[in-house]
Amino acid sequence: MEFKLSKKAQDTCDSLQEFMDSHVYPAEAVYERQVTESGDPHFHPPIMEDLKAEARSRGLWNLFLPDPRWGAGMSNLDYAPVAEITGRSRIAPEALNCAAPDTGNMEVLALFGTPEQQERWLRPLLDGEIRSCFAMTEPAVASSDATNIQCSIVRDGDEYIVNGHKWWTSGAADSRCKIAILMGKTDPGGPAHRQQSMILVPLDSPGVTVVRTLSIFGYDDGHGHCEVVFDNVRVPATNLIGEEGAGFAIAQARLGPGRIHHCMRAIGMAERAIDLMCERAQSRIAFGRPLAEQGVVQDAIAESRMEIEQIRLLVLKTAWLIDELGSRGARNEIAAIKVMAPRVASRVIDRAIQVHGGGGVSQDFPLASMYAWARILRLADGPDEVHKMTIARRELRRFAVA
Repeated sequence: MEFKLSKKAQDTCDSLQEFMDSHVYPAEAVYERQVTESGDPHFHPPIMEDLKAEARSRGLWNLFLPDPRWGAGMSNLDYAPVAEITGRSRIAPEALNCAAPDTGNMEVLALFGTPEQQERWLRPLLDGEIRSCFAMTEPAVASSDATNIQCSIVRDGDEYIVNGHKWWTSGAADSRCKIAILMGKTDPGGPAHRQQSMILVPLDSPGVTVVRTLSIFGYDDGHGHCEVVFDNVRVPATNLIGEEGAGFAIAQARLGPGRIHHCMRAIGMAERAIDLMCERAQSRIAFGRPLAEQGVVQDAIAESRMEIEQIRLLVLKTAWLIDELGSRGARNEIAAIKVMAPRVASRVIDRAIQVHGGGGVSQDFPLASMYAWARILRLADGPDEVHKMTIARRELRRFAVA
């Protein structure tokens, strides 16, 4: 098991770090100011297009796609530290066209889309011209169990009719969001994991209504986490992705590498938090000496460093396994990092907040918003409890009585 970066990956990390220092970090305040001045939390600030153009000119574009036909041709192991660097800034992933949910949707279209679907939707996504969303979670059922999903997809001649109520459809409030990949049931009476299908639904289709955006601890993401109603929405039968009944399998293929991306970005958040914690500890004086000389603060810094190094190694192992064996061969490890990476990030950010005192929960530092995004990751792509159940069942299976 070898975690040494390839030359291509090392060069990419070096180039990306320079881009972060020279363009992304200075743009963060500009981004926030442009959104605030617009009066619209879902406003697309011009600074983002400037960043995208600069990133693309540097070759820092679509780095997440391992297939060289579509992306940079990097392995999951090589992409892992790249994703970590982008995780240090909320605006960096989009600047590189490596932001969720577009990344997962592009993977689905690249793997399972027809040539026509790829030309109509994948190409403009790869070019950063449009955004997309993923409509799976429903408010009326526990959607962590995909077999619960109630949204219906019914064949009617050369069309499918979609009826359903979704929420946490991330990105749907963005004016550039043109397409949803929706998961629903085409065969409610079939085998549990063959009932679901995925279909492409243009957001301007009659019957699609974005009801509202949902906040996270009071924060409204710029692209929106939306409640969406699909009322007798008709789409061409050619919009089906793969075959009827393949939705569950496609979802698993989509979520495997995507969870790696989330986890590495979470480590990036933790790294930025520990940097902020150390800077604050060195500069803040309390009881006649810097906080850095207080044993309790040193303990917080040490615990944070140890936890970050541990989870990074597990994520790198998982990325290596996916490259070697595929997502199914790394199922346990994917579940483990999905639990542990957000947990570690949340703990490190929490300690950084504590060292910052009242400032840590204010808008003067990025820590409060970072904590909100780290905490939501314990629910996104499946709650911790589901992933731990997966791990426990596989462990118990080794000792099952015949």
